[in-house]
Amino acid sequence: MHDLCFTNIQISAHLNQYLHIMKQFFKFMFASFAGTLLTLLVLLFIFIGMISALVSMSENEQVKLKPNTVLVADFSVPISDRSPKNPFENFDFGSFKSNNPLGMNDVLRNIEKASKDPNIAGMYLDLSEINSGMANMQEIREKLIEFKASGKWIVSYAEGYSQGAYFLASVSDEIYLNPQGMIMFKGLYTQLTFLKNMLEKIEVEAQIIRGPNNQFKSAVEPLMYDKMSEANRIQTEKLLNSAWNEMLTSVSDSRKISKDVLNSIADELTVTNAKKALEVRFVDGLVYKDEILAKLREKTGVTEKDKIEEVTLAKYTNAKVGEPSKSRNKIAVIYAVGSIESGDGSETTIGSEELSKTIRKAREDDNIKAIVMRVNSPGGSALASEIIRREVELAKNAKPFVVSMGNVAASGGYWISTNADYIFADPTTITGSIGVFGVIPNMKKLFNNKFGITFDKAMTNKNSDYIDVMEPLSPFQQAKIQEEVVEIYDNFTALVANTRNLRQSYVDSIGQGRVWTGTDALEIGLVDALGGLEKAIAYAAEKAEIASDYKLTEMPVQKDPFQQIIEEMGGQTRTKALLKEELGEYYNYIEFIHSVSEMKGVQARMPFYIDIQ
Repeated sequence: MHDLCFTNIQISAHLNQYLHIMKQFFKFMFASFAGTLLTLLVLLFIFIGMISALVSMSENEQVKLKPNTVLVADFSVPISDRSPKNPFENFDFGSFKSNNPLGMNDVLRNIEKASKDPNIAGMYLDLSEINSGMANMQEIREKLIEFKASGKWIVSYAEGYSQGAYFLASVSDEIYLNPQGMIMFKGLYTQLTFLKNMLEKIEVEAQIIRGPNNQFKSAVEPLMYDKMSEANRIQTEKLLNSAWNEMLTSVSDSRKISKDVLNSIADELTVTNAKKALEVRFVDGLVYKDEILAKLREKTGVTEKDKIEEVTLAKYTNAKVGEPSKSRNKIAVIYAVGSIESGDGSETTIGSEELSKTIRKAREDDNIKAIVMRVNSPGGSALASEIIRREVELAKNAKPFVVSMGNVAASGGYWISTNADYIFADPTTITGSIGVFGVIPNMKKLFNNKFGITFDKAMTNKNSDYIDVMEPLSPFQQAKIQEEVVEIYDNFTALVANTRNLRQSYVDSIGQGRVWTGTDALEIGLVDALGGLEKAIAYAAEKAEIASDYKLTEMPVQKDPFQQIIEEMGGQTRTKALLKEELGEYYNYIEFIHSVSEMKGVQARMPFYIDIQ
């Protein structure tokens, strides 16, 4: 007995000693790990700070130009409505330089500035691809025409031109192509994505409720059909033909080639051959890069041994030409970009709370004499759209309020525009889509049959399960949603009728979810004039009676770059960036499926995702 107790005491002592050693081990291990982690975090923040400082110094460094400088433009990076503030967007860690894409605001501003800069001799468009929507391309093209009108030249060169790139290049005084290159001039097309068969395979039922007679509101068609409905085909072809006619008219005017001949060239794919492109006057010469550089030397009076003075369009942002306005009068340019949702939104979405707050701030600022809202949105939540519209109405009653529509201002994007004093659209802006819908998925069979998961429920009232995605809607519940959709559609058409001085029956006839180009929208009374952001600003200044005495202030205030960097370290943003990099143009399909899955409540959204090529 005594021996046993002694042994137990020994074991207990050894165990305590062992536990003490392990405790100390883990204490030092975790302390070391925490220290290492803290050190890495500190080094990371120092690294981010250093790069931010380097980028900031680079971006804020004033550019001083020499006489006969060539302004070089390359539009291969996506062109947003507003230049991003995040210095790490497209940052080149090899050269430690920021390749931030310019937004439309700076693109147009820089070309305008260059037209008045005595040191800029002309522009060199280094074009192969242009990553932008049709409406943005038109605005840039119009600005290039103004640049030429100032007496300066434009020369374009590419190893091969995409259709959009050639549309932009066609404004040039001289267009050159590599002898082995080609021009993709083939007409416009779009390819729509349909999910019906996939949903059937995974046994998900899309319960769809559309507004009355909303035959053109085809955002729900991918969930219902495996191809376009006749109504959708009609509106899509109308849209494409209208945009194609705008492109043909512009190229025809610049290159002095009739539209009939241009259509024949597109049908026969004639200019996919460089020599043929020269024969039909699509280009002015077939040259190699060294030869185009020789032409630029000749234009700027530089000898073969000397360097051509040049500055990129992005770098030119920091060039100062003339004195900045000291006026206290301001015109606020408010950017409404992305899908419309409730809450604060993000850099790529419109949050009803954040945008409403921005409009309200502009309305209450006595130094802001007029407001221009740049809308580039396919729509989204009907409720969020109405919240924003109310703030537009209040602001319009206080001071001139003008809308400038970008690539897309459809459905909810049109809803938030209705109360403006005046609406400008580009000829190829996609707008209208006056219609609403709701989608409630029924995923019961997916979970029951595919995953073996079942559900049961208990309720206090007979419709406590309204709306449950694990059960089909009852006829009564479906009827209630239909009532809501009908009421919202009636409110939408009444709103357009009242603000546009039209009969509601007429608005219904041009509504029903149908989309229109800006040109067609002008004819049917949905917009007031054709023109881009600059025309909208000029009109707002005139209405405010400050035409020659104002400066611009852009809203909402963009997030601090450091804050953006911290936010973008999150997994979701990093995953999106990786997917976009790997999938390229096919990433749009992933975004489409994601947007469908994120729809909540009744939607005032564009009838389909469209990528015109």
